[in-house]
Amino acid sequence: MVGVVADGIFKVLIGAAFVIGATRLGDLLGVATWLMITSGVVLLIGGGIEIRFVRSRSLRTYTRLMIGYDSCWTLTALAGLLLAWRGSGAGGEVWVGYQTVAPLVFAALLVTSAPVRTTADARAKDSAH
Repeated sequence: MVGVVADGIFKVLIGAAFVIGATRLGDLLGVATWLMITSGVVLLIGGGIEIRFVRSRSLRTYTRLMIGYDSCWTLTALAGLLLAWRGSGAGGEVWVGYQTVAPLVFAALLVTSAPVRTTADARAKDSAH
């Protein structure tokens, strides 16, 4: 559970950095300021949702979502680096674009996933039968 909270906090911190340093980071990555701000806001929201649901969603759900998110993050970072090494200005846009879309998908899947059944929930359901 600590890892899940840490992941959410990391997203919030990166989101804050994107918003605060939007112009400077955008120039460094070759990304428009509006995209940096949008990505930052999405990361703040996504990280907040991740932290918010930590007690009501299973660790298995979180683990699967985090593996998918981080695997795609790695592939996107590699694609961005490859584009940058080949002289394309789109490398930063690919990476920041992922940072804009992926937290929304992660949050949507987390919110729509089944909540953890507590012992009280299980007893109430069993006693109803």
